[in-house]
Amino acid sequence: MKTISKTLVFGVVQLVVVGLLLFLPAGTFDYWQAWVLVVLAISTWVSGVFLLRADPATLQGRTRGGPTAETRMVQKVVIGGLWLSLATMLVVSALDHRFGWSAVPTAISLVGDVLVAVGLAVPVLVVTQNSYAAATVRVAAGQKVVSTGLYGLVRHPMYTGNVIMMIGIPLALGSYWGLVFGVPGLLVLAWRIRDEENLLQERLDGYREYTQTVRYRLVPCVW
Repeated sequence: MKTISKTLVFGVVQLVVVGLLLFLPAGTFDYWQAWVLVVLAISTWVSGVFLLRADPATLQGRTRGGPTAETRMVQKVVIGGLWLSLATMLVVSALDHRFGWSAVPTAISLVGDVLVAVGLAVPVLVVTQNSYAAATVRVAAGQKVVSTGLYGLVRHPMYTGNVIMMIGIPLALGSYWGLVFGVPGLLVLAWRIRDEENLLQERLDGYREYTQTVRYRLVPCVW
């Protein structure tokens, strides 16, 4: 019951924050693109319920995130930077809607919605393939290297989902200018990955060998 309560509280807080970052700068509730994004955010509750039923421990690892949950200073800074980048992306996209800086066709916004949905779905699939996947950078007791499923394509599929979502969000909100603020987010994410890999190579048996087999970190045939 305690885990369920925490999950519900986390979801409500998440929705309230997203709503404030979207509708306040937009200056209106007549913003269908934002409402679609809110609905997609609500869908993350469905994944939370699924994880709660299938693997409560994994759910706890996924919801216990943020700068204060990180144990390494570099990761505290990185997560803070990611959150700032995402918040700025939302606000700028909403301001774009308010002042009409971009002319994004409805079809492109719908493509953005699909990207956001995929970006939200990938982490759910990842945690079903790797129960050690967590919102913080750490090596758990008894952790094993997972090299099957999405981990056979890239070493950090959860972050791949994050990238897809960061590209999709501004488009879903009808903003090209919001895409600009995804660039620092991607750079900070790359920094997080490099630091995380240093930790995994030092503390996780077999990870160094895994990097020789799966060579791409984020995007197959790119990086």
